[in-house]
Amino acid sequence: QALLVESGGGLVQPGGSLTLSCAASGFTFSRAAMSWYRQAPGKERELVATISVPSSFTNYADDVKGRFTISRDNSKNQAYLQMNNLKPEDTATYYCKAVGFGESPAWGQGTQVTVSS
Repeated sequence: QALLVESGGGLVQPGGSLTLSCAASGFTFSRAAMSWYRQAPGKERELVATISVPSSFTNYADDVKGRFTISRDNSKNQAYLQMNNLKPEDTATYYCKAVGFGESPAWGQGTQVTVSS
C-alpha cells in the first residue's frame, strides 16, 4: 500500500526558508510523478509544484516560481520542496502526492507551514 509522509513544516518569519520532505513507501517511487499541493484555511487545495519521471521536468505555480524548488532523490524514495523568501500568504498545510505508479494516486497527511512575524 502506497504511503507518503510529509515532514519539515513549522513556523518561520517572512523572508525565511523551509525544506519540506516527503518520504514514500509501498510503491515504486521512481515510477511516480511527485507533486506538492497546499491548502490554506477556507481555500481550495492548489498545486504548488510537480516533478515528472523519468526526465525530472519541473513545473511551478506562478506565485512560487523563483522561490520554491521541487526535487527528488529516487535512491532515498524522497521528494523535497525547498521554500525560500517565504511570505505570509504561503501559510497553509502542504501535501505531497504521487501519481502514475500503477495504482490510485496517493496523498500524504500534510505538514503545516506558518509564515508570521
